[in-house]
Amino acid sequence: MNERDVFEYALVRVVPRVERGELFNAGVVLYCRAKSYVAARTHLDEAKLLALDPGADVAGVRAALRAVEGICAGGERAGQAAGDEPGRRFRWLIAPRSTVVQPGPVHTGLTADPEAEVERLLDLLVR
Repeated sequence: MNERDVFEYALVRVVPRVERGELFNAGVVLYCRAKSYVAARTHLDEAKLLALDPGADVAGVRAALRAVEGICAGGERAGQAAGDEPGRRFRWLIAPRSTVVQPGPVHTGLTADPEAEVERLLDLLVR
């Protein structure tokens, strides 16, 4: 029997016009404390973005999504968060904010393979 560990995840949402509250999922951030694992995977559907806001800054949204992935990856890509442990980086990314790219609520689950789980969630909830 495969041992499964608890993980937490939040969807990364794009809210092109915050005042309207319309949004779509563009990524997932996953944290598994037992494995000291944090990762983000993103996928920007430009057609959805432009349907909600024809004047949207596509390059800016794409850069913000890359930044989320970079913070999870650690190292130079994480900027000031480079020295933070995975849980702290996850908590910072899921903190509520009123920006074009923002986290959704946190959910939990069990997994034997956090890396496969983040990919599964991206396919299930984003693509």
